[in-house]
Amino acid sequence: MSDYVIYTDSSCDIAPAILAEWGVHSCSLSFSFDGGATALTEAEMPVAEFYQKMRQGEVAKTSAVNVSTFTAAFEKEAAAGRDVLYLGFSSGLSATYNSGRVAMEELSERYPERTLLSVDSLCASAGQGLLLYLATEKKKQGMDIRSLAEYLADIRFNICHWFTVDDLVYLKRGGRIGATAAFVGNVLGIKPVLHVDDEGHLINMFKVRGRRTAVTALADKLGETALDPKGGTVYISHADCMADAELLSSILRDKYGAIVDIIADVGPVIGAHSGPGTLALFFLGKER
Repeated sequence: MSDYVIYTDSSCDIAPAILAEWGVHSCSLSFSFDGGATALTEAEMPVAEFYQKMRQGEVAKTSAVNVSTFTAAFEKEAAAGRDVLYLGFSSGLSATYNSGRVAMEELSERYPERTLLSVDSLCASAGQGLLLYLATEKKKQGMDIRSLAEYLADIRFNICHWFTVDDLVYLKRGGRIGATAAFVGNVLGIKPVLHVDDEGHLINMFKVRGRRTAVTALADKLGETALDPKGGTVYISHADCMADAELLSSILRDKYGAIVDIIADVGPVIGAHSGPGTLALFFLGKER
């Protein structure tokens, strides 16, 4: 079996040190504030500073990884005699995956002896991270690159994503709700509960009143649909709201016996669209 490496992108919201432990390589999406000419990667601005700027009213814009960046990264591996599997940010949310796919196709013509594959995760944030973790575990067990790509294309539909946001203004900016709904919802303390569907799109599922109710609603989704509520791998991500992440973790533990494996920061790429106070839960379920 040929040696191969797993690549991803920074929308997975898994800390670089953990990715290094897993042996996963990553390419970074970028962002800028209020149309600024300087694009930054997530490594160039602390997460707390990013959300402070958002709370002060600055508007962040994000940019997908371009084809040339992926080509340079993948070609380095191919030239060294290694195959590459790229697991990318949902095509339903970003052009990043398509850039990686195009880079793979171009390089396959130059390196026909190499196996260069791309898989659309149809996931976001630490849901993409959870899929990566499963990939690295299968690789450790000796799964070959083609079998792993097939496994990921199948199991991705079991990666459950459940989100809530604290301020509806960010969903309004993204066109997901109207200005009036955002204003009234914030006044009344309405909190949407969203998930990522089988096409990789962020979908508004239902609304509750109050932050605590929203956090509990996320936990209840694990109880309703998780394949293994007590023993399964569970990730949480949060946008500068650690106390809420810890509250969700404690509810999961006390109510369902679930242990949270990773609490990750929602990075600027996801946070630019969902805002500070975003809280998300990820686990393997019977269906999304």
